[in-house]
Amino acid sequence: METNSSQPTRRRRNFFPGGNITTADFISVCTLVILFGYIIYSQTRQNFSKETISDEGVIPTEYEEITASTTSPLAAISFDLPKEITFAGESVPLAIPDVRERLDKELQINCYLHSNTIFLIKRANRWLPQMQAILRKYNIPDDFKYLPLIESNLLNVTSYRDAVGYWQILESSGKELGLEITNEVDERFDPLKATEAACKYLKKAHNKFGDWALVAASYNRGMGGVERALDDQHVQSYYDLYLNDETSRYVFRILAIKEIIEHPAKYGFKIEARHLYQQEPLRYVEVSETVKDLISFSLQQGANYKLLKRHNPWLREDRLTVKKGKRYKIALPS
Repeated sequence: METNSSQPTRRRRNFFPGGNITTADFISVCTLVILFGYIIYSQTRQNFSKETISDEGVIPTEYEEITASTTSPLAAISFDLPKEITFAGESVPLAIPDVRERLDKELQINCYLHSNTIFLIKRANRWLPQMQAILRKYNIPDDFKYLPLIESNLLNVTSYRDAVGYWQILESSGKELGLEITNEVDERFDPLKATEAACKYLKKAHNKFGDWALVAASYNRGMGGVERALDDQHVQSYYDLYLNDETSRYVFRILAIKEIIEHPAKYGFKIEARHLYQQEPLRYVEVSETVKDLISFSLQQGANYKLLKRHNPWLREDRLTVKKGKRYKIALPS
């Protein structure tokens, strides 16, 4: 084919002025750089994975061989169940297959609710010793201190059923158990007074059932509901009852959180003592007359309204009406 001599001859374009690197050469170099980078990344990621899962108290070392072959930096482990476990001094029959599986389910669930369980452990350090002292005053087993952990995560929440506070107490039940509940004062929001009220219920339920697992189940379903289930099904044990899903899981949720809090490292939770929330030193100001403005009151006491509300969540308004002969103790930082 003839070419027009007047047209310029096409040349390969150099990306670097004055250089001899062609487009093909440039692409080849880039490919090698990317490939080398990927190899380095893969090796680093694998080493990070090994270091993470072998960290003392995070994941037991016996699982390292299993996790080394995985592409994920954190392995999902099925944790062993304890060989035996008790609730309130009563043995849990783990030899029954469904009982074992129900505990297994709640334990694995709580092991993998990482942030939620971590904060629960931190809050428990502040509140459980105080609650345990009240339980012992009423001769209630220590294991019931774990009940508000599954009820509310140790937060002053209100449920869709209008159950309130750490112990999730209904208004009618609270009044029956001696708590003051008005527009201005709601003692269900006071963690320690609510514990006192819960102890009264638990003691009454134990007088009825004589079995602590049934007592715990009744806290969820009510004494009447548990009693009807026992009568209808002609059994005597919580572990033999066919129940609604929530009550069926209830005692096992308590057992799971008990096991994790008592043995955190065993289940992958490494929390240093300095990270745990501590009980805060408080002083109490006794009030026998109406306080029209709690904001001004808090400032006069050398605090502020935020701190007053933090330590007195049972005060529901920014004022406090005090009837004749009535006294309240308001907690403030010491």
